[in-house]
Amino acid sequence: MQKSSENETRIGIVTKEWPPAVYGGAGVHVVQLTEALRKVSGTTVDVHCFGGPRTDGSFGYETPIDFADANPALQAIATDLAIAQNLAEADVIHSHTWYANMAGHTASLLYGTPHIVSAHSLEPLRPWKADQLGGGYKISSWAEKTAYESADAIIAVSDGMRADVLAAYPDVDPKKVVTIRNGVDTSRFKPNSDTSVLTEYGITGRYAMFVGRITRQKGLAHLLRAWRDVPAEYGLVLAAGSPDEPGIGAEVAELIGELQKSRQNVWWIKEMLPHDKLTAALTHADLFLCPSIYEPLGIVNLEAMGCETAVLASRVGGIPEVVSHSTTGELVDYTENDIARFEASIAEAITRLMSNPELLVSYGKAGREKAIKEFGWDAVAATTMALYRSVINKR
Repeated sequence: MQKSSENETRIGIVTKEWPPAVYGGAGVHVVQLTEALRKVSGTTVDVHCFGGPRTDGSFGYETPIDFADANPALQAIATDLAIAQNLAEADVIHSHTWYANMAGHTASLLYGTPHIVSAHSLEPLRPWKADQLGGGYKISSWAEKTAYESADAIIAVSDGMRADVLAAYPDVDPKKVVTIRNGVDTSRFKPNSDTSVLTEYGITGRYAMFVGRITRQKGLAHLLRAWRDVPAEYGLVLAAGSPDEPGIGAEVAELIGELQKSRQNVWWIKEMLPHDKLTAALTHADLFLCPSIYEPLGIVNLEAMGCETAVLASRVGGIPEVVSHSTTGELVDYTENDIARFEASIAEAITRLMSNPELLVSYGKAGREKAIKEFGWDAVAATTMALYRSVINKR
């Protein structure tokens, strides 16, 4: 890598997820942001990612061999140090999630380069991560806190996330936390009438759909318990895999198995669907379901909206900034101290909405219009570039 010329900006993107290993909203965001930034004149974008060498021009890093059997948090920190030594030529470093934050933080200390972090989620608001990381959760929490408090700027993907950042890290200067919402490529996420995915998985009749990782954050177990009270005439398609710890994986499998004993129209797709099959399944769904208990923004809602599908989601985090209640879909309240009420509200809303297909069609059309108008990646890239230049000029 060579230092960019005087009229160019070299951006170092640091991320755990990069194709083909993209399994969550943060990974989707990084891929699409990178594509959009590369269209901006006068920029060079280098991607530094976890997971070993790539053949697409990105710089991939294996976990250092001495850490092959270490706690996942230690593995991440070790990989970050390997990445940091290769960021000397960047004009600005932009890291995504705690896994990558310490690469940007360390390189910023080492080379004096401005470091920006994107807040896709916050460790203090995900205490269930201790089940996945054990003692590593204290390490991930330390890494995130250190990077956030030292960063030149923090990008919050929603106003809700911005408020969460300032509440979780009161020592962070509010002036450096800016909201730049995620985008969606509506030329890729658009209505897809192909029915082959339905034939492949034996999906018949009207159905609602969930897409996401099996993690407590996504609220899938709550949805499955709520589904017991949804009329059996309505089907449920679950594109859900990659449990982040054995406990939630076992709980979800048991709940799905229980439903499938009495219903023939509950389909569980465990592998990640290729893009065309995903958009087709979303398009044919009457209703998209997002029962998250924590969600900074929820790119998957934008993807469903792009496919002209109505959304029913929890009123948490940044979701209300995406899903307009009674316009592009509906929202249900999540109350941590009254889970039974939350699940009952989900069941009631699903039942009512599925019984009114005309309303769902109108929500879907309004959702695509909103996705096109408010969440284009070109605008996201332009705003992000302006932030890059502002932190570079301050150094």
